Amino acid sequence: MRLTIFYILFAAIASFANIFAQDVFVRLYHGVYAITLSIFVGTFIGLLVKYWLDKRYIFRFRTLSAAHDIRTFVLYSAMGVLTTVIFWAFEFGFQEIFQTKQMRYLGGLLGLSLGYFLKYKMDKRFVFVAVD
Repeated sequence: MRLTIFYILFAAIASFANIFAQDVFVRLYHGVYAITLSIFVGTFIGLLVKYWLDKRYIFRFRTLSAAHDIRTFVLYSAMGVLTTVIFWAFEFGFQEIFQTKQMRYLGGLLGLSLGYFLKYKMDKRFVFVAVD
């Protein structure tokens, strides 16, 4: 139960970092594709935050070298492709349907929640496994 609480907390922290980065981006950049670019920036920031928290506190995973850490991050990121598609589908879908910032962010949070649930299952099985 403790692990579940921390995982949810870390997902919330990464989600906040994602949405915060998006909001900062659209406040600073008003040009073409501002919303789309903000979602990409937010996704990357959220990914970095979540990787670090998951690796250190959820899976207590130690990499053997910088190269091993990079490979682990790449695999972690690859596992996130499906969950990112889910997240983006919700966020872009809510933007298209409701046309408001608040509903776009709500869609993003719903997509992130579902995505993080699936991501944990995949990371546990494929990413953060003991190296022989």
